[in-house]
Amino acid sequence: MTLFLPRHPFDDDRLHEECGVFGIFGTKDAAAHTALGLHALQHRGQESAGIVAYDSNQFHVHRSLGLVSDVFASEAVMDRLAGHAAIGHNRYATTGGTVLRNVQPIFVETDMGGLALAHNGNLTNAHQVKQDLVKHGAIFQSTADTEIIVHLVALSTMTDMPSRLVDALKQVVGAYSLVALTETQMIGVRDPLGVRPLVLGELDGDYVLTSETCALDIIGATFIRDIEPGEMVIVDSDGLHSMHPFPKDQKRFCVFEYIYFSRPDSQVEGRNAYEVRKRMGAELARESGVPADVVVPVPDSGVPAALGYAEESSVPFALGIIRNHYVGRTFIQPSQHIRHLGVKLKHNANRGELAGKRVMLLDDSIVRGTTSTKIVAMVRDAGATEVHMRIASPPTTHSCFYGVDTPSREELLASRMDVADMAEFIGVDSLAFLTVDGLYRAAGQDDGRNGDQPQYCDACLTGDYPINLVDRDGGFGARQLSLLDDPS
Repeated sequence: MTLFLPRHPFDDDRLHEECGVFGIFGTKDAAAHTALGLHALQHRGQESAGIVAYDSNQFHVHRSLGLVSDVFASEAVMDRLAGHAAIGHNRYATTGGTVLRNVQPIFVETDMGGLALAHNGNLTNAHQVKQDLVKHGAIFQSTADTEIIVHLVALSTMTDMPSRLVDALKQVVGAYSLVALTETQMIGVRDPLGVRPLVLGELDGDYVLTSETCALDIIGATFIRDIEPGEMVIVDSDGLHSMHPFPKDQKRFCVFEYIYFSRPDSQVEGRNAYEVRKRMGAELARESGVPADVVVPVPDSGVPAALGYAEESSVPFALGIIRNHYVGRTFIQPSQHIRHLGVKLKHNANRGELAGKRVMLLDDSIVRGTTSTKIVAMVRDAGATEVHMRIASPPTTHSCFYGVDTPSREELLASRMDVADMAEFIGVDSLAFLTVDGLYRAAGQDDGRNGDQPQYCDACLTGDYPINLVDRDGGFGARQLSLLDDPS
């Protein structure tokens, strides 16, 4: 029989960014540019995609479950998305809300006209605010916390849409980057700590807002700068306007953007993600190197760190594991035996590079440990005499509540075991993780984490949560993101 699985088992042992956003204002074929931008951001969300466009007369909306290449494959669909301005969204459902009513951008009609909103992040007081809104008569059409912002905007008494959006955001707590579209403006805003990314670009005099610079590259746009933490930018017929409506706070950009989330060709807060990942590998070689014959990445995310490790340690680099990039989401599983063989759908050992060798495996992270266990067994079966593993990040010991799909803490291998027990569980001869200070050095902070003044949000690695977990601490349960749960 044929089964539809939420994602491939290898992918289930990864942290997943919730979504990516894109917006462009003032250009011909805005929706087509947006679809291309979303295609470049596909790694940030594979569950659904949507675009809202405006043509000076009316808004046009198309949203659907699936990949960008499927959702916007039809010429008829793109023809309907006419307009000079558009915003788009890729979504990764964090806890089960993969249904059409949760697909973004959200679009509503307000007393000030149409409003479309695309959101990357998570509100940590969503339950509390939603309860208050429902008590006062609000009716919710989705289970996404983004809709809370829309309700707050609609209830605001401010006299213009940017002010209403600021009013709404002052009532929520969390990490967010937003792109909004009205009849006259495109608005971008980033949370006061700058946890989630948002960048500004320019294409032939027209402005672009998006999650990563790789989305600018695909349409030939020029990167201008990162939107600052707590900054709101407004794009209209008069150009670009900037304001800082929120109190200044210490920046805490998500360090996992460097470890895994961002595409390696993106410029992330002034640094190339690929180069940072290579430096992580080099730091690992200095911190925990052991004799080996070959350095092998777990593809694809482990490749840059493995290159850095190989260069620093002078151990040859080899593609000892080959990834199949054409694995679908639907495949036949008629028996337990075939399900077990299914792990090779995505990765296979390159026996010629592994047999008879001491192998150093490089990966970006360990979450549940299920993928690592299967990879190590595969390498041993290919004839490796020793298998060592190095992880280009510190152990993931805590859940993220700021817009990243993270297993409960009980499911995180590093929260239940020390490194020695993890090594035994995974089946390696040695295991080591990049230290927190090594991670900060690789990301450009030469003095390491700097005690109580960290430059990044590293809560999933240290348990240091920079934004209050209002719902969790208020008794709504350990799963902060349960607002997104959907029983349908």
